[in-house]
Amino acid sequence: MTFVALLTRYIRQLCLKYETWLLVILFVLIYSYIFHTDRLRSVIRGAQEQLHLRGDRREEYDTIDATDTSTPKTPSHWDIRQNNVALYAIQGRRPRMEDRYDIVHDAEHTGLSMYGIFDGHGGEFASDFVEKILSKSVLAREMENTMNKGIHGHSQILTEEILSTDHQLLSVAKISNDVAGTTCLFAMLDDKNKNLIVANVGDSRGVLCDHDGKAIPLSYDHKPHQLKERKRIKRAGGFISYNGVWRVAGILATSRALGDYPLKEKNFLIADPDILTFDLDELNPQFMILATDGLWDAFSNEEAVMYIKERLDEPHFGAKSLVLQAYYRGSLDNITVMVVNFLKTNGKNWVKEERKL
Repeated sequence: MTFVALLTRYIRQLCLKYETWLLVILFVLIYSYIFHTDRLRSVIRGAQEQLHLRGDRREEYDTIDATDTSTPKTPSHWDIRQNNVALYAIQGRRPRMEDRYDIVHDAEHTGLSMYGIFDGHGGEFASDFVEKILSKSVLAREMENTMNKGIHGHSQILTEEILSTDHQLLSVAKISNDVAGTTCLFAMLDDKNKNLIVANVGDSRGVLCDHDGKAIPLSYDHKPHQLKERKRIKRAGGFISYNGVWRVAGILATSRALGDYPLKEKNFLIADPDILTFDLDELNPQFMILATDGLWDAFSNEEAVMYIKERLDEPHFGAKSLVLQAYYRGSLDNITVMVVNFLKTNGKNWVKEERKL
């Protein structure tokens, strides 16, 4: 038998075996998967590059004037200055603006000023809701408390009203099947007693600059990996996992929030605020910063305080500069910064004259 005849016979026998056809089919499937996956990856890379280019363009936020009534206010940007309070906010690299804020002064009835920062996630519904409800309910309770000669403390009222607002939000969200949630950083200034009360739910953060220029934390972030939070989540039957950052049930990067009814129903998430009270006569503050985590992703407390200290004479007390600097440093989130300048309270310095020496 010639070599050619032998080879032909061997190939014919090999091709008739089902193992051979199985291997061929597997090879074709694997090749097709790799080829199409590479194409898919190239498409994704191209899209990411386009998004990156669009995101890295430094939009002309400076040209937007919130005081110009001819230009309608958009939900992607705010530019506010009221007496000793300034706020600047941008959508940044996020597809939509979910941050919200609130500023309330009630010198006539309660002598209180209230400042709120709300960082929404999963949509704008929750932060919108809390912005519209919380300060009004707190003010109503405080007015009632004033008439009753202060039988309740500020901390108690804040805790009860934050939890009540969360309860209302969850009721509405379940009906509309809206899974959005929001952080809540709420500062109340009692001008009469020179106290500052700060309630925090989530990872928006406040920091105060005292008379000596030191950064005094006004709140502490609620993060899933913290021991106290991790134990609470585990007791509720939940878990945390790492996906870029630690997340509750692999979803949420903060362990406390208002809203988020799917996680709230399982008690993986709570809305209980941590509340701190500060004696302003003792601290003699220069200013305080309240901001969403879009800022704190790019700045530490100390860096932010130092940055504002050098820019308090700017029209926005440095808030605008701080926001844009966080954006230029690469923050990927919405960025909202509020600065309350205590050196410009009612046209006179808050700081005691004897401490200036």
